[in-house]
Amino acid sequence: MQEGIHAMRFIKQIGLAFATLIAAASSACAGDAATLNILGFSHDGGIFAFEEYGIQDGSGFPYANRFYIDTATDKFLPGTPVRVRIDDENAALSTVRDKARDQGEKIVKQSELEGNRGYTAGFRPVTQLNGDPYRMAVNPRPVFPAIDDELEFRLVEFPQEGPEVCQALGETMGFRLLRIGTRDGAQTRLLHEDETLPQSRNCPIGYRIGGIQTFYGQGAQPVYAVLIAVRSIGFEGPDHRWMAVTGKL
Repeated sequence: MQEGIHAMRFIKQIGLAFATLIAAASSACAGDAATLNILGFSHDGGIFAFEEYGIQDGSGFPYANRFYIDTATDKFLPGTPVRVRIDDENAALSTVRDKARDQGEKIVKQSELEGNRGYTAGFRPVTQLNGDPYRMAVNPRPVFPAIDDELEFRLVEFPQEGPEVCQALGETMGFRLLRIGTRDGAQTRLLHEDETLPQSRNCPIGYRIGGIQTFYGQGAQPVYAVLIAVRSIGFEGPDHRWMAVTGKL
């Protein structure tokens, strides 16, 4: 009888240890969420730049990407984005970021961007659980009482066929972004609507409005950038990357 009791206890202990190992492995496996760093604008507001960086899930390789966008056309500048990855899991993040910065210096000087960073009028990290991830409304600059019209954006997701490599992985999503008319008689405007999904989004499965950056330069029309967090299929879990939609206020 005692031998039977000891055997049952041993089985339970083995089961508990196995469950603990599984839980630990599950908690260690996660997609990578890139860190967002707003670089700023050119002095005339014609260019908006931001950086994302992190450690790639699965490989453990550090990466840093820099995006330089023409705010009038909402298009990347020639030769961008800058994408750097060091295929060495022991390489430092600072090293890969420095390499990306050196390439970016040829496009817009870091000192110019830092001198014209603008205002982070709203920000919602990918870890935030409350609030509406598809809507953001802000006072576009820190002037109180407000002298500017409220700035509001809304995002709508919809199923969109992705690149061929994504088709065996489940449903992929596109999005449209609206600028809401907040004044009497102001029209709601469509700013962006996906017609196809670029391969650079890596099989996207969801989006959220992550932030609004504005810039009021001297003698230039004010501009904005809406930062969109893109959730995609990763190696160990959902990855998060960033994109931006720009325009004039």
